[in-house]
Amino acid sequence: MGAALSLALLVYGRPRLLAWLSHTFHGDRAIAVQRLCDVVIATLDAVIVAVIAAAAIAITVAREGPEALITPESIQVWFMSHGLLILLIAAIGYLLYRLIRTALPGIVESSMSSRGRGRKAREDLARRVQTLSGALATITAITILIVASFMILGELGVDVTPLLATAGVAGIALGLGAQSLIRDMIAGLFILMEDQYNKGDVVKVAGIAGLVEDVTLKRTVLRDLDGIVHSIPNGEIKMASNYTKEYSRMNLDVPVAYGENMDRVIEVINRVGQEIAKDPVWGPKIRSAPQSLGINKFGESGVDIKVLGDTKPMMQWEVTREFRLRIKKAFDQEHIEIPYPHLKLYYGQAEPGAIALCPSCKHPLADHARYCAQCGSQLSGNAEVMPPLPDKK
Repeated sequence: MGAALSLALLVYGRPRLLAWLSHTFHGDRAIAVQRLCDVVIATLDAVIVAVIAAAAIAITVAREGPEALITPESIQVWFMSHGLLILLIAAIGYLLYRLIRTALPGIVESSMSSRGRGRKAREDLARRVQTLSGALATITAITILIVASFMILGELGVDVTPLLATAGVAGIALGLGAQSLIRDMIAGLFILMEDQYNKGDVVKVAGIAGLVEDVTLKRTVLRDLDGIVHSIPNGEIKMASNYTKEYSRMNLDVPVAYGENMDRVIEVINRVGQEIAKDPVWGPKIRSAPQSLGINKFGESGVDIKVLGDTKPMMQWEVTREFRLRIKKAFDQEHIEIPYPHLKLYYGQAEPGAIALCPSCKHPLADHARYCAQCGSQLSGNAEVMPPLPDKK
């Protein structure tokens, strides 16, 4: 008992002793004192452990007799009856783990689809395979270790029934407490296997749109246009919208005035689409030239013409901005009107008997006059009003 208490005191007091020495001594002297302290403590640890071992042996001999001592004959008997089986269990578990770890990447890769055939597609596929195979290999290693440990404990004479019951209860408690974590990991597994989205895609998940910076089994990291980084648990993702998978599309409504010739307008839009598709700078970003599908909607002040065109992934916003600029220039050259909301102001009816005055010369104005008869100024609706004169009785 005293040796055990001494060992506990050494373990508990060693960090505090080292902290006191670091505050008391400095420089080379502090290093020398610390080394000496480490040697003394290690020696005391060895002596205390030896005393505890001797006490344990003495207690065993006193209870079981001399035959309980470890002898070469007893070691040989135990090794032939239990040791070989324990080594066999450990070897089979290790070989099984190595086999599964080696075969997992190929199995995972064969069950996953690749996006494209370029270098980036191969890198994305390799990263997803590495993530999934690493997670599955870790789960496999933990499972094999638990099973092998229980089998080895059984060979050592330990009753594993209470341990199995405890492990079952602990598993239930862990499953109830970590169900959100398990849900996140299962959702992340399917996200990576089905290639719903990947690093570098622009997606909208859980109501948040942004660039995917990282995807793991547990979470998805997005960065929006404001630069804000969002970490979203995969279990919270009910629907994922990928804006950049394989290809993207520009979807644009071009408004024109009701008085324009629609056939001529559509011809100009298609011509601009062909020009931007043949441009040496913008052409490589476009898969199919933007073209008009016809009239899409009758608006309050104009007609909306639908324009669609396929682009390379993540290029739809750049192409749309350039297409709008070219459409504006083309409409200005062709004198095609782009409508805008008009607003007509009505100032109401003047009070009966009131006289409107010219704002420039204060001359009385006739009803509905557009110019002043005295000074010739154009009236813009802001004429002053003189209240009616009182009746003279």
